[in-house]
Amino acid sequence: MKILVLGGGPGGYVAAIKAAILGADVTLIEKKEVGGTCLNVGCIPTKALLASSEAFDMVNKAKEYGIEINGDVKVDFASMMERKNKIVEEMIKGIQFLFDKKSVKLVRGFGKLIDKNKIEVTKENGTKEVIEGDKIIIATGSKPIVPPIFPYDGENVITSDEALALENAPESMIIVGGGVIGCEFGQFFKKIGTKVTIVEMAKQLLNYEDKDVAKQLLRSFKRDKIKVKTNKKIEKCEIKGKKVTAYLDGGKTIEAEKMLVAVGRKPNIENIGLEELGIEIENGKIVVNEKMETNVEGVYAIGDIVDSPFLAHVASKEGIIAVENALGKDKKIDYKAVPRCVYTDPEVAAVGITEKEAKEKKIEYKTGTFQFRGLGKAKAIGKFQGFVKVIADNEDRIIGAAIVGPHATDLLAELTLAVKLGLTVEEVGDVIHPHPTLSEGIMEALHDVHNQCVHSV
Repeated sequence: MKILVLGGGPGGYVAAIKAAILGADVTLIEKKEVGGTCLNVGCIPTKALLASSEAFDMVNKAKEYGIEINGDVKVDFASMMERKNKIVEEMIKGIQFLFDKKSVKLVRGFGKLIDKNKIEVTKENGTKEVIEGDKIIIATGSKPIVPPIFPYDGENVITSDEALALENAPESMIIVGGGVIGCEFGQFFKKIGTKVTIVEMAKQLLNYEDKDVAKQLLRSFKRDKIKVKTNKKIEKCEIKGKKVTAYLDGGKTIEAEKMLVAVGRKPNIENIGLEELGIEIENGKIVVNEKMETNVEGVYAIGDIVDSPFLAHVASKEGIIAVENALGKDKKIDYKAVPRCVYTDPEVAAVGITEKEAKEKKIEYKTGTFQFRGLGKAKAIGKFQGFVKVIADNEDRIIGAAIVGPHATDLLAELTLAVKLGLTVEEVGDVIHPHPTLSEGIMEALHDVHNQCVHSV
């Protein structure tokens, strides 16, 4: 079986390697670097920069831990960027190494479907090559949305792509959007000295999460002196010289050196042959079933181009599902337990349904919470802001959870498994958790669902 994968992001490259492991002859077509948005201008580079700003923050707080530092502590922005670039390069080489080991053929160029078994690849030098296969998996990813109101020039008004390639840290920045991208970049730049203002149209940061989660993050942002303007709309935006001015509803204005537009992403599906092939598109996304199949036999679609969460780990799972079905298995995607992660300080992580969703769906539920300040480990490491919240239905099954606090994104795995398997509060709460650890916060929150939490007031 010969499988063609169009796009080398976390969906495409994982699908290609999985197909090779299962014995297929695999060719992956990618016009840029493998790794896609996640590795090149998303997940990995942003986390590398956040690690640098966290290290700077910890050095400045060293005295709280009994450590005296003599001399100036300064940010070397160029070195931060160099470290980030090195990590990205190493990971790209890692994927290419896996391709070589698994015999995945990599063809560089822009791919366009010309029928259900052929992709035409336009190389950088203008030459074209037609590659044939038995099955095709489309994984072309997404790109930043920039509404027309913003005079995007890639220099004064930028997206996350340009933010990751800046040569100098700006003195001031307006961030449009209080979602994951806006919050992460906002905290990074503020910690290294940039004056940051986040403008969000919704009533809260991270609008898809519960109010208590958003409030905890807002509290942290206020501590860091990040200005946050929620429930505000930018009506006009101008570039004057080297400054950007945003005019808000209500008459107020904000001026900054840079404006980062972080209002979301859109599927990257233009000019890849979908219409010509008759592939169904709805609301700008490719329509697929639970097997990741399009309406054209033998053609699959995964990742940001389909109607599922714009998350790297979702794309990877969809890629595996698509490959297994392409090779004759009967697999279906399940979105019940998709982790949602924000790598701010404190981190935010959630899975399953929120309280807000439970109320909208009229699901009877109960919650249990526990504050990190009640944990010895959290006190010992000096990171005790935040809480764990567990949401259970009337049959005691864990249907959702949220963690705001240190290492929240790592801690979430236990609760993700619980939601996926339909485990009960009692079942998971009966597990002996190690002491002293942050994971005890999960145990305590589970006990709190039944008002049996030993360490709560």
